[in-house]
Amino acid sequence: IDKDALDVQVKERKIQEAIEKARHEKFANDMKRNDRLMCLLEEQQKREIKDMNKALKEFQKNQTPETRREFDLNDPQALKKDRPARVSDTDPRCTISGMQKFAGEDLNYEQRMKFQKEQLREWSLQQQKDWKNALADQKLADDLYDKYRVEIDRKILELQRQEEESRRAVCTATKDFNRIQADELAFKKELDKSQTLRDNMDEITFLLRGDFLSENPAQALSPLGDRVLVDRWKGMSPEQLMAIRHYQKEQVQENLRLREQERQRDAEWDRQRVQAARAQMLLEREQRRQLRERRRDLDCMNAELSQEQRAKNIYLKEEAYSNVPTAQYYAQFNTTTR
Repeated sequence: IDKDALDVQVKERKIQEAIEKARHEKFANDMKRNDRLMCLLEEQQKREIKDMNKALKEFQKNQTPETRREFDLNDPQALKKDRPARVSDTDPRCTISGMQKFAGEDLNYEQRMKFQKEQLREWSLQQQKDWKNALADQKLADDLYDKYRVEIDRKILELQRQEEESRRAVCTATKDFNRIQADELAFKKELDKSQTLRDNMDEITFLLRGDFLSENPAQALSPLGDRVLVDRWKGMSPEQLMAIRHYQKEQVQENLRLREQERQRDAEWDRQRVQAARAQMLLEREQRRQLRERRRDLDCMNAELSQEQRAKNIYLKEEAYSNVPTAQYYAQFNTTTR
């Protein structure tokens, strides 16, 4: 049996089951969510229907009889307002199913033809007039466009000329301004250079004559007391160095003394630990010896008790056999043997 293949199959089956379970759970969650959405939508729809019915009732309640949709069915003046069944051949109510107009009937044929001819003539005249007007408008528009283009070109040329003049003026002003600025900048640089040179010479002179480069130890003393100004400190005096060396020697002696005490304390702890271990070992030996003696005494006592019990049992059997008849003795002996 290929155990590895079976393990792989079992693992794949478990993975497939887990995937299937996750898919079912997702599907169930989607169904629950959809159910909740459906419930919310149904409640919303019910509320909307309720609001619409309420609004419709309010509208019908506030509506006058003349503005209602079914007023024509209950209008008391319906017969007076009604028109005849047929007004003319062009009446839109004369449908095929109304039986008010039949094929071949044309009561207004002459008037209609005359009207159509007049209408065609007017249309033709109107088209000609519109065409002439359109041509005139197009010609006028072209003339105006040409004049507009000429005016625009003239304005563009004028603007270009003005722009060139303004550009030349700006370039001239810019050159003059840049020249003035360059002169001012050069003069300012010369002044700054001379001032920087004087400042540097003054600073060098001050530093050379000052206490910092001259390594004056007195500048490290504070005027407020025995404090030392760390930014001006130039080193320690020989007395301070000797005091530091003396303190270091004392520290070395103290460290040696502490190490010796620690060594003695460790040795004492080692000695006590060895003694405790030896005492523990002796105590364990004594306990084992006492356990062996107690076990030996117990074995001797058990042996003596066993011998006494065996002797007592033999004595009781002999006494019982001496008081029982021979047949009964043999029967009891056989029963005991079985």
